[in-house]
Amino acid sequence: MRNESTCISIRKVSKQFGKHEVLKNINLEIYEGEIFGLLGPSGAGKSTLVKELAGLDVPNSGENYIFQKKMPSLKLMERVGYMAQADALYEDLTAYENLQFFASLYGLKGKKQKQRINEVMQIVNLMDHLHKPVSNYSGGMKRRLSLAIALLHEPEILILDEPTVGIDPVLRKSIWEAFYELNRKGTTIIVTTHVMDEAEKCGRLGLMRDGTMIAVGTPEQLKAETNSTTIEEAFLIYGGA
Repeated sequence: MRNESTCISIRKVSKQFGKHEVLKNINLEIYEGEIFGLLGPSGAGKSTLVKELAGLDVPNSGENYIFQKKMPSLKLMERVGYMAQADALYEDLTAYENLQFFASLYGLKGKKQKQRINEVMQIVNLMDHLHKPVSNYSGGMKRRLSLAIALLHEPEILILDEPTVGIDPVLRKSIWEAFYELNRKGTTIIVTTHVMDEAEKCGRLGLMRDGTMIAVGTPEQLKAETNSTTIEEAFLIYGGA
């Protein structure tokens, strides 16, 4: 019997690029209102999996469901915010112009658009840089602007692919505080990472290696099951290292 609060259901999902199998028979349930982390090294399949959940790719076999409806679906994509690993920003425009452009894609207009732009820039602490060209932004500021864009349409599910890569520890802390705040308001957050201390901040984790899901549980459960003191140690044990 499936948990009634399941908002994402991944069923027997596999994906190949040519002869290379990137995802191998992945099964996973993610619940409404949780912060779920996908932890694994580069090439583990994390980005491919979250792209499918965001409706930007499809599996070769198996099915992905969001709110009990099959992905990809344009209607469902409106309920999902996605932040890719690479920043998709228009460097020659200001941050405000970037936000205006993406807000119009989401159908936000007039007063509502302006209100949401101000709200998301406050969340990521960039209000002072609203009218600066993005070409003058640092790497960390671009990551935060990408997050602001993903938040514009108030998504119920936020999918973040390596959201804090290249960001200094102080900024990373403030970004995670923003995630917690969104989560408290009911947003389900899925985050991919290969940073072990970041994995500890998630409510539950899926450990991925070579396209397979090697373990799922809370950080505490995963450490207890492997008699480990750290997630890194638990990961190595599950991975058979």
